[in-house]
Amino acid sequence: MSAAPPLRAYAAVTAAYWAFMLSDGALRMLVLLHFNALGFAPIQLAWLFLLYEVAGIVTNLGAGWLAARFGLAATLYGGLALQIGALIALAQLDPGWSIAASVAFVMAVQGVSGVAKDLAKMSSKSAVKLLAPTEAGGLFRWVAVLTGSKNAVKGLGFFLGAALLALLGFTTAVWAMAGVLAAILIAVVLFLPSGLPGRMKADEAWGGWRSKDARVNRLSLARLFLFGARDVWFVVGIPVYFQSVLSDGTAEGRREAFFLIGGFLALWIIAYGAVQAAAPRILGAKGQPEAETVRKAVSWAGLLVPIPFLLAGAAWAAEGPAPWLTATLIGGLLVFGFVFAINSSVHSYLILAFGSAERITRDVGFYYMANAAGRLVGTLLSGLSYQLGGLPLCLATAGVMAAASWLAARRLLPR
Repeated sequence: MSAAPPLRAYAAVTAAYWAFMLSDGALRMLVLLHFNALGFAPIQLAWLFLLYEVAGIVTNLGAGWLAARFGLAATLYGGLALQIGALIALAQLDPGWSIAASVAFVMAVQGVSGVAKDLAKMSSKSAVKLLAPTEAGGLFRWVAVLTGSKNAVKGLGFFLGAALLALLGFTTAVWAMAGVLAAILIAVVLFLPSGLPGRMKADEAWGGWRSKDARVNRLSLARLFLFGARDVWFVVGIPVYFQSVLSDGTAEGRREAFFLIGGFLALWIIAYGAVQAAAPRILGAKGQPEAETVRKAVSWAGLLVPIPFLLAGAAWAAEGPAPWLTATLIGGLLVFGFVFAINSSVHSYLILAFGSAERITRDVGFYYMANAAGRLVGTLLSGLSYQLGGLPLCLATAGVMAAASWLAARRLLPR
């Protein structure tokens, strides 16, 4: 394949991934803020997202095999189409349903969205391994640009979801997102170059989803705890806490809170994506030996550990909402985001560096299965810890998960 087609394919894959993650971020905020405003308890809010993460685990076990058998373009199209279907289904939600029926329905729809997200993610990340130049740190740069820009776009999605909820209402917002994503799917089908690589031999067996490379398995374990550490506070704890602080209970107050919460989470994700994109420069990755990148990955994992514990201590000392605590949380979580972004970016590079081209879709699928498992655990613990011990316990749980990620990452160092 010549130089031009890989660049065109990379651009098309990146554009499709951007579109998907914009809708994914918006959908998460729509669901979280809408049902929190309806009076759902923190643990009930967590349940809304659990099947989304379970679906991610299952999907990643099979998505690598599907991409290898049918090609990366097919799984990318499938992810976009499933997300459109999930949005159309969510628009059918009836306000007259009971809480139990609403939770069950939204869980099912979120499960479909989880399948869609991981099909799109696995397809995009695997394509980079096969398209990126190998010289002068090209793989790290291409991965960092895809991952960092994706998270910046997802951050915009958080704000978009909150804004659409405030301006259009839940059902109209969901229909609008489905229509835009359908148009993007048509455009991607028309413009994605033919011959996107990724297929394996036709007689490749289903088994063997777990990598034979111990480094891939150890990195996947570190990834599980890393994303658990983020989602423990990100999914339920901080949004619910901020809504309790910022909203005065009136309809106008709720709308203002939607904008403020969506704006902060959007800022966090956008800044996180920018740091991810800059990670190769921050780490001096150009011409850097792989072993040195591994050493830096372990060091940055250790830097993450004290941050949530310090924030938990501040929340415990405040004994309730306080202006200084809100300011401390905002600053501390932005610092957490900076260190977390470096960790996430270097993980995304290492999984492609460790994985072999012959089975890259399956190594990436296993790795993102671990990622989804971490998000599942983090999501459940987010609602549970906040309901049992409020914000202090929620943040302390994030610190425990960060420590576990650091311990897992240490096993990547040569003995």
